[in-house]
Amino acid sequence: MNKQQLATKIWESANKMRSKIEASEYKDYILGFIFYKFLSEREENFLKRDGYEEEDLNTVTEDDQDVVDYLQTRIGYFISYDNLFSTWLKMGSDFDVSNVTDALSAFSRLISDNYKRVFDGIFQTLESGISKLGSSSKEQSKAVRDLIYLINNIPMDGQQDYDVLGFIYEYLISNFAANAGKKAGEFYTPHEVSLLMSEIIAEHLKDRKEIKIYDPCSGSGSLLINIGKSVSKYMDGQNNIKYYAQELKQNTYNLTRMNLVMRGILPDNIKVRNGDTLEEDWPDFEDSDPVGTYEPLYVDAVTSNPPYSQNWDPSDKENDPRYSDYGLAPKGKADYAFLLHDLYHIKSDGIMTIVLPHGVLFRGGEEGDIRRNLIEKNKIDAIIGLPSNIFFGTGIPTIIMVLKQKRDNTDVLIIDASKGFVKEGKNNKLRACDIKRITDTIKSSTTIDKFSRVVSRDEIRSNDYNLNIPRYVDSSEKSESWDIYASMFGGIPNSEINELKEIWKVFPSLKNQLFKAMNEQYSSFNTNNLKETVNNNLEVKEFINKYNQSLSGFDTTLKEMLIDNANNLNIAQTSTIISDELFNRLNPLALIDPYEAYQDFDNQWIEISTDLEMIQTEGFDCTKMVDPKMVIKKKNNKEDEVQDGLLGHIIPFDLVQETYLKEDKQSLLSKKNRVSEIESSIEEILESLTEDEKQSDYYDEEKNKFDDKLVKSALKNSDLESETKNKLKTYQVLVNEKKILNKEIKKENESLEINSKETIENLSDDEVNNMLVKKWIDPLMDLLQKIPMNIINELIKTLESLSKKYEVTFEDIENDINQTEKELISMIDDLVGNEYDMLGLQELKSLLGGNTNE
Repeated sequence: MNKQQLATKIWESANKMRSKIEASEYKDYILGFIFYKFLSEREENFLKRDGYEEEDLNTVTEDDQDVVDYLQTRIGYFISYDNLFSTWLKMGSDFDVSNVTDALSAFSRLISDNYKRVFDGIFQTLESGISKLGSSSKEQSKAVRDLIYLINNIPMDGQQDYDVLGFIYEYLISNFAANAGKKAGEFYTPHEVSLLMSEIIAEHLKDRKEIKIYDPCSGSGSLLINIGKSVSKYMDGQNNIKYYAQELKQNTYNLTRMNLVMRGILPDNIKVRNGDTLEEDWPDFEDSDPVGTYEPLYVDAVTSNPPYSQNWDPSDKENDPRYSDYGLAPKGKADYAFLLHDLYHIKSDGIMTIVLPHGVLFRGGEEGDIRRNLIEKNKIDAIIGLPSNIFFGTGIPTIIMVLKQKRDNTDVLIIDASKGFVKEGKNNKLRACDIKRITDTIKSSTTIDKFSRVVSRDEIRSNDYNLNIPRYVDSSEKSESWDIYASMFGGIPNSEINELKEIWKVFPSLKNQLFKAMNEQYSSFNTNNLKETVNNNLEVKEFINKYNQSLSGFDTTLKEMLIDNANNLNIAQTSTIISDELFNRLNPLALIDPYEAYQDFDNQWIEISTDLEMIQTEGFDCTKMVDPKMVIKKKNNKEDEVQDGLLGHIIPFDLVQETYLKEDKQSLLSKKNRVSEIESSIEEILESLTEDEKQSDYYDEEKNKFDDKLVKSALKNSDLESETKNKLKTYQVLVNEKKILNKEIKKENESLEINSKETIENLSDDEVNNMLVKKWIDPLMDLLQKIPMNIINELIKTLESLSKKYEVTFEDIENDINQTEKELISMIDDLVGNEYDMLGLQELKSLLGGNTNE
């Protein structure tokens, strides 16, 4: 299974296993064990590369001081054979929770002095929390055993950046965050927000050979890791990136360190600290400076998602160099204290991004003073308004602020990105196209209607340094208005037709074909078939043709890049190259939104990149592999994972069947369709049963089904009514046909599965490449080629709505009412009743406008 499938499986199992333990706590246990597995396998792999055979590993004990010293020097820690993760697995039922507590205690004791900052106390949360996994040693042992068996399938060799471990770790953290409520903010920034901040920073740093990045509220470390990944697209590896992280909470600080180490970052490049960022300024040159001295460290980039509006103590901090030039944040809201701390630690050519509550843009008092100073000292580069409900556990509006120490201009780019998202459960989520649209806008620093605006410092001054986004960018949708004249007399207001001016620029003749003038201000439709008129317009056809020409050869380019060079390409860089190519092709075209095309590409890229990772890690022949299809089945109140058929490791069975086994698949599908028809026919017979028939013993009313044996007996009854007999005979014929078909379906299904397996395993390399084109490229090209027709169909929909809007005038409605009243009065005249009935009817006629004197 690929990394997404494996991550999903582990999460689902872990979520069940945690039972009543809070998600925010349980994450520390499973992630701690994942990290211990990583360290164990890292030591084993190191020893094997150094000449150890599998059978030699049991000689690695604490008694051998030479091997202890050697491992401490080379990897920073020592784990004896008895305490290896693989040894726990070999113990089977002999495994006990004490094996874990002993191992963790030994690990802490045997860390190299030079690696204390990276590893010291890293398992403290796991050690102290094991007791919560059960009320007895037996329960705890079973819970831990289940956990280590669960995570045993996670590959941790990191070959060729096949970052399965990192992906699963991030996936688990995000899912635990989604279930942790308000506590999620303590350890997790949503991946998409993290990626957005990272891409902004990477664009600024992309030409540098070495960089230092810092997160003073590091949480799980995902922000730093994403910056590293984004920047590394422009650099040779991650060894030239130094990571600085500070975190207040011990258990979250441990997550930071684990995450950084498991991403393959060299321990020498990891500088971490457990401390209070606001009370104890860091980072500094403490590793090299004399004791008692402090010199601040300046980095290339700072990124952070600090706790919102946190209490802090500004007492005696007036002279703190972090705040002295700008002012002190108020006691009840530390937002600007975090911002100024971050700003202080960036180099003169550095950049910082920070997530803050929306209120920092307009709140007065001390915050207003700080905001004024930041503007006057020209530090704020951009402000990005994010969608609401984007963070787990809080729905408050948030922003990302981008600041720099030195800027070439004094304008501020303000972006309202609050409307671009997709809804996932209770939360909103930035899409890939939203992230790219924002980063591209920052890169070009452009004004875009209803999205962004470059605002001068003078305008901000005139607004008393209030940076509230709606003051500068109006992203609200235009409310629908109704024209009084058109509502009374019909026709379409020219003002509403002209709202489609961008369309008429591209299709000027279409406007003339669609409308004819009624007077200077109003027009009417000149066609009875809008859809036909639009689709047959020559300029519309030319628009579609020009779009298709822009994509000409794109599929060939994709094949050359992705398939012909699958083993050697840099996956992250290739994604950027392809997206740039797509934008270059589509940018010149009017009406086309290249970001829509980019989203289609990104959706497909998720699958493509996962397959490429497997090909690069496992070799090209993995494309010809078939895996068992494992499912969870419940039996005797116990869930077991069992095999339920086969599936292609990379090439899907459906694709192979559609290409090479089409007749077999069609035969099977035809039989399945016939079974569906039979089931519908049986349903119709059941619905046609009379009440008397439903009282018969051959019908089970509760289950709404026939008893086949009793139906057979009933048909032998000579007194059975002919109509009922025909129903039961028809039913019996259908049931017998269904039984025969189901046997044939089962047999053909098994045969098709075997043939699919054999076909995949015997594909030539060229045939595999053809399958990859069908899986990766063809679906993307299909999506891209639909884009112009989506625009045309949306235009037709808008025109049809405009047509219906004023189709019925108030005069038409009035005439209908008058006609209905006349018909009703005529009906009243035909009614008879007693004296009082007639008086009532006369009054009703009066209300309807009838003559009551007749």
